[in-house]
Amino acid sequence: MGQIRYSIPEEMAKGSIVGNIANDLGVELKRLVSGRARVFTSDGSEYVGLDREKGQLVVKQRMDREQLCGEVAACSLSFDVILENPMELYRVTVDVVDINDNSPVFPGNEIDQEISELTLPGARFSLESAIDPDVGMNTLQKYVLHPTNHFNLNVQSNAHGSKKVEMVLKTPLDREKTDNHYLTLTAFDGGNPQRSGTVKIHIRVLDVNDNAPIFNQLSYKASVLENSPIGTLVTTVTATDADEESSANIQYYLEHATASVKTSFSINTLTGEVKVAGLIDYEKYKQFQINVMAKDNGGLKASCEIIIDVIDVNDNVPKITVMSFSSTLPENAAHGTVVAMINVQDIDAGENGKVTCSIPRTSPFKIVSSSLPNYYNLVTDSALDREQTPEYNVTITAVDGGNPSLSSEETLCVKISDVNDNAPEFEQETYNALVLENNSPSLSIFSVKAKDADWGPNARISYFLDDGSLNGTPLASFISINTDTGVIYAMKPFDYEQMKSLKIRIKAQDGGTPPLSTNATLNIFVQDQNDNTPQILYPVQTSGSVVAEMVPRSADIGYLVTKVVAVDGDSGQNAWLSYKLHKPADRPLFEVGAQNGEIRTVRQVTDKDAVKQKLTVVVEDNGQPSRSATVNVNVAVADSFPEILSEFTDFTHDKDYNDNLTFYLIIALIVVSFLFIFSVIAIISVKIYRWRQRKLYYKSANNLPVIPYYPTMYSDGTMQQVYNYEFCGTTDSRRSDMKPMRPYSQNTLVSLSRPGTVLREKKEQLDADFSLEVRSAYLYALDLHYRSLGI
Repeated sequence: MGQIRYSIPEEMAKGSIVGNIANDLGVELKRLVSGRARVFTSDGSEYVGLDREKGQLVVKQRMDREQLCGEVAACSLSFDVILENPMELYRVTVDVVDINDNSPVFPGNEIDQEISELTLPGARFSLESAIDPDVGMNTLQKYVLHPTNHFNLNVQSNAHGSKKVEMVLKTPLDREKTDNHYLTLTAFDGGNPQRSGTVKIHIRVLDVNDNAPIFNQLSYKASVLENSPIGTLVTTVTATDADEESSANIQYYLEHATASVKTSFSINTLTGEVKVAGLIDYEKYKQFQINVMAKDNGGLKASCEIIIDVIDVNDNVPKITVMSFSSTLPENAAHGTVVAMINVQDIDAGENGKVTCSIPRTSPFKIVSSSLPNYYNLVTDSALDREQTPEYNVTITAVDGGNPSLSSEETLCVKISDVNDNAPEFEQETYNALVLENNSPSLSIFSVKAKDADWGPNARISYFLDDGSLNGTPLASFISINTDTGVIYAMKPFDYEQMKSLKIRIKAQDGGTPPLSTNATLNIFVQDQNDNTPQILYPVQTSGSVVAEMVPRSADIGYLVTKVVAVDGDSGQNAWLSYKLHKPADRPLFEVGAQNGEIRTVRQVTDKDAVKQKLTVVVEDNGQPSRSATVNVNVAVADSFPEILSEFTDFTHDKDYNDNLTFYLIIALIVVSFLFIFSVIAIISVKIYRWRQRKLYYKSANNLPVIPYYPTMYSDGTMQQVYNYEFCGTTDSRRSDMKPMRPYSQNTLVSLSRPGTVLREKKEQLDADFSLEVRSAYLYALDLHYRSLGI
């Protein structure tokens, strides 16, 4: 804080320069502008202003020293110059110097004085003094009386600096010679140029009264409370007169009374009681000096002085002035940050003017005294949190020390601005979403939502997918997310059979600087749809051969013919398979197990039953809607091989083969037919023998075919057994075939080693009898023959 003092004469014209504060304080002009420098006065007066552009203090209002300070010699104005960002205070005092702008003035234009002719020389007669509101040399300095034939002038200065004027009788008066005397009293001040004032004195010469009144005290002291009601008795003056007749008729008058005295007090002319006549304000007048004159019937006068002290009453509430205020405060403001600077004034005196400031303890602020008297700072006292309290109404209370005390309040609204100190929060840490497979692309499958306790841009949330991959494929190729709404979309159809679930991490990030984020986990579960048709694993359907299951005519009811094995790539009830015959006969010989696909006889075989039986098995899943597949099963009902041969042609004709046999093939078939007779006899003999030995074996469920290959995609299938296959190749690759193998004891026409032997024997004969082309055709026909028999 800096201090500076200026001295200027009163009555300066408006706009006059008081001083260059920028130069005197060493402050740059641009600092005055940027700091919004201004003048602050506690009473709100505006006598001096600040020109920020020039850095000068100028007169804004004419200053009359007599009006500002009255009779006080030293007159000054004090005010503060305030700068902001940062806050700076400078105390400026301007002394107002008196100029001789007032002439001495007497209370009246004429003074009437009655003097007895018997008055002896040396008698003193008090005169009303002139009043000059100037001070120092500019105030009243001397009196001059003219003419001085009978009177001299006696001027005395009292303890308060005022002058008492008396006329002293120099020579006796003779009423008979001159009954009226006219004098002129002139008062001069010490100013330059000198000013003066005059009053006419009319002296009327009386007879006989030769004793003047005498006051009991030359000076009275009294006190009065400010704001005392009108009529309150202040004091009583008493004068006596040695003349018996005049003593009872003494009258009292206020002498040389100023305007403030006349409006504040009155005196009873008969009793000498001084009472309150108007409003008395301690803040304006702290003391009154009153001259009282006593006059007897003979015209003799005496005077005394009354000193009245005004006692202060606590009648002024403290005045709170906000010097500087930051209405918005960031929530991360440091401890001790200045929010506001206030000035508190109480114009009462003593304890009545001592002020204490306070604020509620519940607020995160406190008020501390400044280095300057009557200045206080409102500062932060604890951490701020906008999310808990976005605004504070801080009430500043100023209480004085009077009894009873007076107080005033000022409420400041402090708004807390947001800082990005809260990360977004998801409603859940983990979300689960269900999606049906085969969904359409860009399908909205889920929506996530996060909240941020901050405000404005700090609470604007964007959603992102964390970088990741599934089996080497980026997650972004499967799903996407709307950054603004958090809606999650499928980028392509899901396939339950390839991907049953997907785990992704979603990030919610706010718009603060720096941004804050949080993560959540989304588990996407793909739900199965019935989109896979059952697949037949056994019997294998080929286009190059006819596979027939052989059932002896002596087969019992429940005889196991074969088993249809199928799987479904779906899961759950969509993969539950059921088996049934398509368009069964009126009196069916076979039935298929609805759950296991086993084909068994339902009655005894009769002669009416055809040797060739063709069964169509429908495999259906349990989906909605269901899907199905069919398989044809050829069954030969016979006890001997010749019966089978009679139907062989029919079996082969049922196949829609478009074989283009060459001319050599026809020749080879003719030759093979002769050789085949011999081979058939041997094969049938072995077959019948083995069939009789294994008859019971065929009725059990243990002779089911075993398939070693089971596709991984059918992990939820209905069959988990092992099946064996036999591959047969021919010279024509298009005729190659693969068929499941049965145990060696089930319906095998010849032993497994026999076909190889027969083929070798026939091949040796062909080497001797046929050309290469004939042999190739022969081998092809022979292979076709064995394949038709299921060997």
